[in-house]
Amino acid sequence: MNKNSVKKLAEAGLMAALCFVGYMVFPAISASGTKVHVGNAFVVLGALLLGGVWGGLAGAVGLSIADILSGYAASAPRTFITKLVIGLIVGLVAHKICSINEKGDKKAVFRISLLASAAGLLFNCVFEPALKYVWYTLLTPNADKAASAIKALMAVTTYSTIINAVINTVIAVILYNIARPVLKKSNLLPM
Repeated sequence: MNKNSVKKLAEAGLMAALCFVGYMVFPAISASGTKVHVGNAFVVLGALLLGGVWGGLAGAVGLSIADILSGYAASAPRTFITKLVIGLIVGLVAHKICSINEKGDKKAVFRISLLASAAGLLFNCVFEPALKYVWYTLLTPNADKAASAIKALMAVTTYSTIINAVINTVIAVILYNIARPVLKKSNLLPM
């Protein structure tokens, strides 16, 4: 393993730990069964800082471990998939489409980080209940849970998921725009 690979792995490990802590800080469950937490903010932050693959993997690992250790082991595989997809979407928008690391203008960086964060987390508002529906219909048939998942999907995943997405978007954008100049000045901003 070369020096850059070890550094990237360490950064991803740090982001996974932050995702875990973000989940454990505010682990409320809404009436619809949606977990409300700030762990997704760190998935997004990881994707903004490390790229979609590394950020998504960090979030997938950190939040899957959080599910397992907090008594939701059955949802850990779905969590892994959804958090990886959030990271991939944020990374795609921020790095591949908008080239955020090449921008010097603070306003442009802010707009791109907001757009990428919102894209990943709003996509999750539809993707997570759709995945639950497929999961409980095809992979582990459970009619009650499948009906619950489709009900949530039809209600645009309820207010708690949307509120969760908005809160996590705001947190991620603020943290990224605070951390980016410091990391860039220190030559620690991954390129």
